[in-house]
Amino acid sequence: MVTTEHPPSRLRAWMLEGLADMGKGGGRQVPQSAPEPEQQAHQGQRWWRVMCLTGVDYFSTLGYQPGIAALAAGLLSPVATIVLVIVTLAGALPVYRRVAEESPHGEGSIAMLERLLSFWKGKLFVLTLLGFAATDFLITITLSAADASTHLVENPHLTSVLHDKQMLITLILVALLGAVFLKGFMEAIGVALYLVAIYLSLNVVVVVVGMWHVLTEAHVVTDWTSALTTEHGNVFAMVGVSLLVFPKLALGLSGFETGVAVMPHVEGDPDDTHEHPKGRIRDTKKLLTTAALIMSVFLIATSFITTVLIPEKEFKTGGQANGRALAYLAHEYLGNAFGTVYDLSTIAILWFAGASAMAGLLNLMPRYLPRYGMAPHWARAVRPMVIVFTLIAFLVTWIFDASVDAQGGAYATGVLVLMSSAAIAVTISARRARQRNWTIAFGVVSAVLLYVTVVNVIERPDGVKIGACFIAGIILVSLLSRLARAFELRVTSVQLDPMAERFIRDMASRKIRFVANEPDRRDKAEYREKIEQIRADNDIPGEDFVFVEVTVLDASEFEAGLTVRGEVLHDRYRVLTLESSSIPNALAALLLHVRDTTGRLPHIYFEWTEGNPFANFLRFFLFGQGEVAPVTREVLREAEPNREMRPRVHTG
Repeated sequence: MVTTEHPPSRLRAWMLEGLADMGKGGGRQVPQSAPEPEQQAHQGQRWWRVMCLTGVDYFSTLGYQPGIAALAAGLLSPVATIVLVIVTLAGALPVYRRVAEESPHGEGSIAMLERLLSFWKGKLFVLTLLGFAATDFLITITLSAADASTHLVENPHLTSVLHDKQMLITLILVALLGAVFLKGFMEAIGVALYLVAIYLSLNVVVVVVGMWHVLTEAHVVTDWTSALTTEHGNVFAMVGVSLLVFPKLALGLSGFETGVAVMPHVEGDPDDTHEHPKGRIRDTKKLLTTAALIMSVFLIATSFITTVLIPEKEFKTGGQANGRALAYLAHEYLGNAFGTVYDLSTIAILWFAGASAMAGLLNLMPRYLPRYGMAPHWARAVRPMVIVFTLIAFLVTWIFDASVDAQGGAYATGVLVLMSSAAIAVTISARRARQRNWTIAFGVVSAVLLYVTVVNVIERPDGVKIGACFIAGIILVSLLSRLARAFELRVTSVQLDPMAERFIRDMASRKIRFVANEPDRRDKAEYREKIEQIRADNDIPGEDFVFVEVTVLDASEFEAGLTVRGEVLHDRYRVLTLESSSIPNALAALLLHVRDTTGRLPHIYFEWTEGNPFANFLRFFLFGQGEVAPVTREVLREAEPNREMRPRVHTG
């Protein structure tokens, strides 16, 4: 159906070399570039290697989480962190294990919720969630890079040289991250493995040394417990206050959404199929559980040692432990040499934390937007999308002046909205499966996460404002893209049943004439009157026509295959029936398919549609109907530039 194209330039070929593994719609036949050799051979990575990719986001929060907890909860930081760990292990982890089971190809909770709504409601709902996902992932990139530059600038050996260069350093780190993904996704997993191994090893050293100082300086624990009792009275009061400050610690829940997003890169078992990747699901659950357990141990240990060993004033803005509590301990107890190594490791993993976020973006956006017709075809390719996301990250960094604190609210909002949507999705899934206990459990988790989300939005409304900007931007760009691609041939395949093939073969020896008919009563009179009208309008003798009737299913869908069924009605009239999201696209695809299979140019006859042309175009754009004749001709014109080879459209 496509004419010969000029060979692409080397740059264009490189940019479109290999469409995103994670962005292909499940089972859809979509236009593709040739896959990269490494992608052809790639069958996935062991789960613990992929865990390191999502872990650079999750584990890197140790760079700032203890300081955030200390600022939010003060002396209660360890208790509040225990509450966070309970929510993680008893709430978020079971939710995302269920999400992994329900969407094993990395679609995440967004795909689960997409199935609940159809037509434009579903599309707008998904675009809204994608807006929050973009907020989460993009702010992960910019916030982590900003915090990495903070660690670099605050290093005692470099602070005098770099104290006013944070913006420049942050932009360079974002650019380097984009360069890694331009080189290749597998390189990102390899880099993540080493970064996580080194960073966690250094943190073990800091935690062990910190615990040793706690044990050898017994008074620090006594002083802490005494102050805690004086300030809060009893255990119940402590737990109550911890629940109130819990929303401020929500950054410690990050990592689960990207853990599911990178599922397509988990190897699984040799006998896994696309429909039933049991091994991938099992290993992804291992990935999520192992990451959560490792992080829980580190969160509790680090919040404890930083709270009892670091003076409270050092956590505040301008203090040496602000945003870098563990780095402060590394310099304080292990010397500046080890502290510098720790800083470099922290800088590296914080910088590369954006890798898991970039992976999430490269999974989600190409999976939905091109399929909705809300992004160009090149949006399925990795490299152009990497450039787009990197440029947006530059803009966000500039807007927020590379400030970690300024971006914290948006980051937490994105994380919490996605986690709440995941909890709601699995609650609905459990209810439909008639799993009463799981429904109740997931319902409680949903309530907790919704509470945390609402409190976070109330306390830090800037987060939802930033999210709203992303949502508005995605919806605007998506609708403009859909409008720009309105006349694109978007039928991915055409299949005829035996009766339809028989009709086409029979007509191939003569002039092929179709009549577009909007099915109504489908009685004998309807078809007789239609033929009489077509003959009168176009001055054509005879009745050698085949009727074509298209039923619009979901007009909000963009790409789909087309199945054509033939039937003989009233022992006389041959009718081809089609189901599609757009009448003009279905007719154009059928005409081109008939031309290609028979070698003859088909003709199709329409009657003009009554009404305002602009209103009819809106009907076509939103509902797949409207002014069918001229739109069918325009779709054919774009699909077949050669006028001599183009099927003929007649309107009377």
